[in-house]
Amino acid sequence: MRAYEKVLLLVSFLTVLEVAWSTGERREVMNPGSPSNVSKNDQELGKALLVATYSFNNQSNDAYLFKTSEVDKAQRQIVKGIRYILEVRISRTVCLKRQGRDLLDCDLQPEGLLHQTFQCHFEVLSLPWLHLMTTISSHCQD
Repeated sequence: MRAYEKVLLLVSFLTVLEVAWSTGERREVMNPGSPSNVSKNDQELGKALLVATYSFNNQSNDAYLFKTSEVDKAQRQIVKGIRYILEVRISRTVCLKRQGRDLLDCDLQPEGLLHQTFQCHFEVLSLPWLHLMTTISSHCQD
């Protein structure tokens, strides 16, 4: 094993420890490179979902904000950080973008003319030691 591979493995291991330590939750063991399922109640998953949703809203020309309405599948993979692989449904809220409201305070649109939902695949990269989380891939369809 080359020196840089050892360093990458050590960083991956330390990342797992930091995530487990920072949330205080017991987690399943994550092996570097292997995706593992994430509990829908996981705090870090919640942050990843918000990052992905804000990214969608920033790219959307819709007048309304969207937010996650259902998490179909969530996985975490250790790479050069932690990659979240998300299959979610996002739906239009009653909040207009121009209102500048907090997304968490926005209710979903009721069934009717303005109701809209997208099926989305998001990938979010987290670098906890830098306090950085960013969307690296986003694909949504009706």
